[in-house]
Amino acid sequence: MPDTTNSTVKDQEATTLDAVAAVTPAQRDAPRSLWNDAWHDLRRKPIFYVSSLLILFLIVISLWPSLMTSTSPYACDLSKSQLGPTGGHPFGFDTQGCDVYARTIYGARASVAVGIFTTLGATILGSVLGGLAGFYGGWWDAILSRISDIFFGIPILLGGVVFLSVIKGGSITTVVAFMVLLGWPQIARIARGAVITAKQQDYVQAARALGASSGRMLLRHIAPNALAPVIVVATIALGTYISLEATLSFLGVGLKPPTVSWGIDISQASTMIRNAPHMLLWPAGALSITVLAFIMLGDAVRDALDPKLR
Repeated sequence: MPDTTNSTVKDQEATTLDAVAAVTPAQRDAPRSLWNDAWHDLRRKPIFYVSSLLILFLIVISLWPSLMTSTSPYACDLSKSQLGPTGGHPFGFDTQGCDVYARTIYGARASVAVGIFTTLGATILGSVLGGLAGFYGGWWDAILSRISDIFFGIPILLGGVVFLSVIKGGSITTVVAFMVLLGWPQIARIARGAVITAKQQDYVQAARALGASSGRMLLRHIAPNALAPVIVVATIALGTYISLEATLSFLGVGLKPPTVSWGIDISQASTMIRNAPHMLLWPAGALSITVLAFIMLGDAVRDALDPKLR
């Protein structure tokens, strides 16, 4: 009677050896890092691909809206005011007789631009100030903490209504500058905590013992390991900034005509919701999908970068 147990063990050993042999030397020698593990996890999440495709589509139509429509958002005909969908105009017309589809496509440019530039500005400013405060501590940390507390005490929506009501113009630059002004403290607090945690690690202490300068330790050893929580917060905040811009424009203190914005169109359509609901449906739907896409991407990145959630 054959020894089936030994045969099974030999088959398992052969399978294991084949699997090990299939791994290339480069794969065996490649170091495992947080970023490698995060990218490996992201590639296995359908929500990452869905949100990334939506965001890529939004960026493309923001840069080249003429790819989606040949109609100008400023070409209006009062004789078509509030008309519903017709041939060549699938979203109908607004109060001024402008094509709602064209305005929805072109409105992505202002909303996405405000969100991206605000996120970049707040992330850079907050990361630099928060990182320096967490690394050096002392009076610098104390001053930054008190300044942050002051900004945290200002409701961002109320602050926007007051600030943007005083400053005339309503341009993208003005709205971005205000949102960066009130948005950097959140990033600074996250960056400060991440740097304080990172600088207590053994590899930083070893670099300090070997005589590494403060700048080298901060840029080479601490910053790369403190970026993960900042990236997560910034990704989720991007959708929030787009929503905030639309809210401020809806209230009449954000972007102003002739800028094409979803918030402006929603504000103009809100009084016509019973007579012409299509005027509100499409810009509001585009805004909701955009905010949802960035929040979904932020959740996927957070799950991938947080070891506790794996």
